[in-house]
Amino acid sequence: MSISLNIQMAHREHPRPYFKSVLWWAGAALMAVGETGNFAAYGFAPITLIAPLGCMSVTGSAIISVMFLKENLRASDLLGMTLAFAGTYLLVNFAPSRSQSISARTVQYYFVGWQFLIYVILEIFIFCTLLYFHKRKGMKHMVILLTLVALLASLTVISVKAVSGMITFSVMDKTQLTYPIFYIMFIIMIASCVFQVKFLHQATKLYNTTIVVPVNHVLFTTSAVIAGIIFYQEFLGAAFLTVFIYFFGCFLSFLGVFLVTRNREKEHLPQSYIDFGNIPGKQMLDKIQPDSNGLSYGTLPDGSDSTKSQSGEKKEV
Repeated sequence: MSISLNIQMAHREHPRPYFKSVLWWAGAALMAVGETGNFAAYGFAPITLIAPLGCMSVTGSAIISVMFLKENLRASDLLGMTLAFAGTYLLVNFAPSRSQSISARTVQYYFVGWQFLIYVILEIFIFCTLLYFHKRKGMKHMVILLTLVALLASLTVISVKAVSGMITFSVMDKTQLTYPIFYIMFIIMIASCVFQVKFLHQATKLYNTTIVVPVNHVLFTTSAVIAGIIFYQEFLGAAFLTVFIYFFGCFLSFLGVFLVTRNREKEHLPQSYIDFGNIPGKQMLDKIQPDSNGLSYGTLPDGSDSTKSQSGEKKEV
């Protein structure tokens, strides 16, 4: 996915429409392959292992952007990648390793469990409360929007693992596509993904991407891990030290993503003023703000004095 995103971003250098660009279609194809692999992975591995590995997409994007987009590799990028790799190593080694066959009966058993019912009630209450403040009170804070995304993400990962697991079980053993729970989970998966995109799009429109990406990664991963622990009981019987090292690995990956994305877009911002302070033989009083629609565009701070001096020189000539 990192390669696909950077290939699509490289298309911005070409003025042609995106649907006529080979680079854009190559990026779209690679993204489809990456998402398909991500979907299939949920059928074989626990959520608590797959969800935190999203940090590798961010760090991989930073590495590939150096090659495709010719961006600078900063010291904070190297430190962030090191922390992310260290966190990933701990996640892979201390995440739950037991394999679990996901059949329709297994999903039904977890779906009506008291742990999940309490979790869903709390999540619905929090979601409705935040949605009330967002819609009725007009509160558009980034944390509110991304928390809504994270709450929906917990349902997404639960349903994705259920659908992917039942498809895998159908291929390897007995078909599970005749059970109603399969289609219930499929509808939950589609609906939660659609509304996630909606709220995430609002957040990216209102706030800088370099802030949205790390916060969304932290909230999404935390929500997904909690959902995996509660619904699929993935840490059942795990030792305290194992759980502690696992969450320490999550913390390292969160910190690494923050360092990689920190202040990245500021390097590409154009100057918002014209500085004439370095022109030889000219003594300038201040910096001026260009306004292409105004009559004073490109004038010095004291336009009246400069106009008078120019008219005086013409009279002398």
